[in-house]
Amino acid sequence: MRIAIPTDDDQGLESRICAHFGSAPYFTLVDTETGDVRVIANRNAHHAHGTCRPMRQLRPERIDALACRGMGRRAQATLADERIDVYLTRDRLVSEIIASVKAGNAVRMTAADACCGHGAGSPGDRV
Repeated sequence: MRIAIPTDDDQGLESRICAHFGSAPYFTLVDTETGDVRVIANRNAHHAHGTCRPMRQLRPERIDALACRGMGRRAQATLADERIDVYLTRDRLVSEIIASVKAGNAVRMTAADACCGHGAGSPGDRV
C-alpha cells in the first residue's frame, strides 16, 4: 500500500505529521510493502484558504491511502471519489501512523469527520 502523509519536515519515517493537509510543507510517501520512503515538497503549500489542490501533485504518485490529522469536506470527498482511504491520526511521527496502519489499528475517516471550516470544530475526535 502506498500512503501519503502531510509532514512538517523532510526526515523520512521520523518526519513530524503536519496539522494541515493542504498547506503541509512536504508529503512523505511510504510503500508499506517495499519499505520505500520518499519525501516530496508540497508545491502548493502557500495557497489562499479553500484553493489548495494537493491531489494535482499526489495523483501521479498513485497513492492508495492518506493519513492526516484532519481535512476539509471537499478534500475528503475528492479522496473518497478516487477510492483513496483516509486515516485520521493524532500520532506525531510518520513511523507511528505507519505502524498503526500495518497493525490494522488506524481509524478510517468518514464524511462526518471532515472539518467544517476554521474554528468550527475539530476533525479527528474519534482518534
